[in-house]
Formats: sequence, C-alpha cells, structure tokens
Amino acid sequence: MGSTGAMGSTATRGGKVDSELACPVSPVVDIVFSRWTTPILWTLHEFGKQRFVELQRNIRTITPKVLTQRLRQMERDGLVVRTYHPEVPPRVEYEISELGRSLAPIFAHLAEWSAENLQKVERARQEFDTADEPTSVSR
Repeated sequence: MGSTGAMGSTATRGGKVDSELACPVSPVVDIVFSRWTTPILWTLHEFGKQRFVELQRNIRTITPKVLTQRLRQMERDGLVVRTYHPEVPPRVEYEISELGRSLAPIFAHLAEWSAENLQKVERARQEFDTADEPTSVSR
C-alpha cells in the first residue's frame, strides 16, 4: 500500500516508508552533490578540459588524494571523461562528459535560488541563534 505526501507518492512496507521511494532524488543527490563533486563539475564546466594540477589549482582547497578519489568516482559514474595522452612526460586531461553537462540547468537553477535565498537563510539562522529559546522540533 502506498501513501501520497506533499512532494509525490511514497511506498510503505509494513508501515515503514521505503526511503528511495519516499525521495526518488536521493540517489542523484548522493552522486552529484557530494562535498567535492559539485565544485569539480562546476570548474570543468566553466574552464573546460583541464589537467589534474590545473583542476586542483582552480578548486584550491581540495587535497590531491581527495581530488583523485572524486575524479575516479565521477569517471565511473559517467560524469567526467579522462583522456590519457601517451607523451613524454605522459599527459592526462579531464573534461565534463555530456552526462555531466546535462546537469548545467540544475546548477543554473541552484545558482538562481542561491542568489535569491541565501540572505534569507542567513537571516533565519541569525534569528534562530539569537532567540532566547530555540524552537523545538516535534518527532
């Protein structure tokens, strides 16, 4: 039996909500919006094909180990294309794939939302932090 919430339909199993059906975008959020995936995709989209060192320099705060891990995962997920050039010395370049590029409208909407709402979020945080008693959340 299923129930319908404000955001769409969900399915239940023995009275418990199936989390993937309750929020069908969860797998996408896990893939695309991890801590470093978004800045890597954004940088590759903005600056085009880059070598590892260029990518690291453009992101600044990412460590080489984490950049390597994320690039491998993103290549596995089909979001990034890695090209090896057998030269001396060898050259490797990374670029956003067509699949990764298809996320551009989503990023544009998020940038728009950010411009319109981050100040509101900051105000809400300040109001919450300065309140005498924070509002409790019912469970």
